[in-house]
Amino acid sequence: MTAPAQHFDRWWARLAALVLLLFGFFPVANWIPGGRDWPRYHGDLEGWIAGTTIVVGAGILYLIASRRYPSLWRSDALSSLIRGWAQHPRMASVALSISALILYAIVARVVFDGRPLLVDEVAQVFQARQFAQGRIAGVLDSAPELFSALHLIERNGQVFSQFPPGGPAVLSLGILIGAQWLAVPLCGALAVWFFSAFARGVEADRPGVSLLASLLFAFSPYMMFMSGSQMNHVPTLLGVCAALAACERATAIAASDLRRTTYAFLGGLGLGFAATVRPVDAAAFALPIAVWLIWHAVRDREMIMPLLASGVGVAIPVGLMLAFNARTTGAPLLFGYEALWGKGHELGFHAAPWGVAHTPARGLELVSLYFLRLQTYLFETPVPSLAGCVIALCLVPRLRRMDGVLLAGSALLVLLYFAYWHDGFYLGPRFVVCLLPALALWTARLIPEWRERWGRGTSYRILVATSIASVSLALGLSIPLRAQEYRGGLKTMRWDVEGAARAAGVRDAIVFVRESWGSQLMVRLWALGIPHSEAQALYHFVDACALERGIDSLERMRAHGGAARALLLPLLADSLRVVRSPFSADSTERVLPGSTYGPRCVRRLQEDHAGFTVFLPFLVADGERVVYARDLHARDSVLLARYPSRSVYLVRPPSDSDGASPRFWPISRDSMRADWARREVP
Repeated sequence: MTAPAQHFDRWWARLAALVLLLFGFFPVANWIPGGRDWPRYHGDLEGWIAGTTIVVGAGILYLIASRRYPSLWRSDALSSLIRGWAQHPRMASVALSISALILYAIVARVVFDGRPLLVDEVAQVFQARQFAQGRIAGVLDSAPELFSALHLIERNGQVFSQFPPGGPAVLSLGILIGAQWLAVPLCGALAVWFFSAFARGVEADRPGVSLLASLLFAFSPYMMFMSGSQMNHVPTLLGVCAALAACERATAIAASDLRRTTYAFLGGLGLGFAATVRPVDAAAFALPIAVWLIWHAVRDREMIMPLLASGVGVAIPVGLMLAFNARTTGAPLLFGYEALWGKGHELGFHAAPWGVAHTPARGLELVSLYFLRLQTYLFETPVPSLAGCVIALCLVPRLRRMDGVLLAGSALLVLLYFAYWHDGFYLGPRFVVCLLPALALWTARLIPEWRERWGRGTSYRILVATSIASVSLALGLSIPLRAQEYRGGLKTMRWDVEGAARAAGVRDAIVFVRESWGSQLMVRLWALGIPHSEAQALYHFVDACALERGIDSLERMRAHGGAARALLLPLLADSLRVVRSPFSADSTERVLPGSTYGPRCVRRLQEDHAGFTVFLPFLVADGERVVYARDLHARDSVLLARYPSRSVYLVRPPSDSDGASPRFWPISRDSMRADWARREVP
């Protein structure tokens, strides 16, 4: 590479460093008025300063001690490990991947109980069960409101998840082997394998860098916790890492024509698979990889066949996804997201499904939040997690082969989510999981680039000692505390439905699950044919009792669709006046000050205070001839008539106090019918 080319090439690294510095170290979201912000920024800043001071101080003390006792510093301390990594690449990568799998599996079972804890996970597990049973979708019940759930689409007699099929397909493999919770950890371990292969290729002359990058990638707490979940981000990362590794091999100088074509095809399969899980993430990396392969094909005609092979590889899984769409939503290019939420779910600056306008300013706020969160969740170190990456980007004299592809894909990922309205936060900023390859690789380059610039003197020793102290504090303090935090969260979703049912002797039964009044209102809106986006608006901006009256009237009229919308949407006229209900145990319910509540509305509030739970864990629960359904009062009669000989139970906690576990309460059919016979005015 010529000197001018190196100079130009270096400035791309500087630009990436500037972006990370701006959004990762400064509270850009807080500077934009009227939107989302990061209220804990000042606390974080104080923590970064204190944490960095502590570990740098430890580094200085170590330097002083090592000068007095030279045996404390061994420049060749890791040479045997690095040599083994370089001389036995397959064995070392297998050992690393297996170690990662064991860790991710422990996290899945110990931290997350091997259960889907977020609504996204539950919806995908539901779809995975359909796949495992050999079906494209579930069969829509004649009383769908008893079984409806957020992120499930009811269309043309079918029920299916809003998510693309790739994620549920991965989970279905776990279901088939009786370990649904193991599917994502396996994807994480495979991602480690492919990333280590990619890092080895890019850093062929620096095996220590590829080893450190692979360790950071595999054992980053961000990666560890995401791989223990049942979310679809790690399967997407697997596809991206496979594509990067295959693309690196396909364009290697020493590769034969057959190997190039094979690797390019496999890279295309990886991208195609990623597209079936999270199309936006796959598109971000597909474009720079395609440009890279086209550039090689222009320079070398022998690369035309690998270019075509990569296209074929992409087309196979994408074609399967489009066929799935055609069978479910009715059109190959109509994805579940849009079918459920409408055009507002798409990328771009417009009204979002919740009714909040997504603007460029809000996009900047979200990007700022993602990077500020990465400072903590990426490595959980006392030093800001992005610091090493930023410094390495500033020090590097030139970009290496494939660096441009990796940086371009990462930049496109951020740009695409800049144009997306939702704030994806769960176990960290989940929408940017596919930044991990770039962040791990560039962080691993910090120490060698520092050594190259300033030698092995005082500052180098302090840097190494500071890094060791920082990682030690993360391993001994921050990561265990984070695991404890996750372990103690989402208690309701962790409830062992099957175990509790067995302990209570529940079998051959109908079990009605008592949800909050607000949740009941929501599913009744869906049953009336109100689109999900409008149902969200009605629920959040209309007095709950006014909504109860409107829904009750429509149900008695048997109105649906347009007629229901015509009656309900005018209720939004008072949206600016409604406030959070002071009467309800459910903080999401709204009340119009000065409004009056009739007997039925008062009764629903009393039921909420008596205790309610969520239906989601029951949606994917198994039992001995047990039907789990949402309690919708008189509407429950449909199931009583369908199963005339089964015993009946109601599930709810004994009170609305925090931490109260649900219980199975046996109830008689006669008492239920007597209760429904009372006609109460809403």
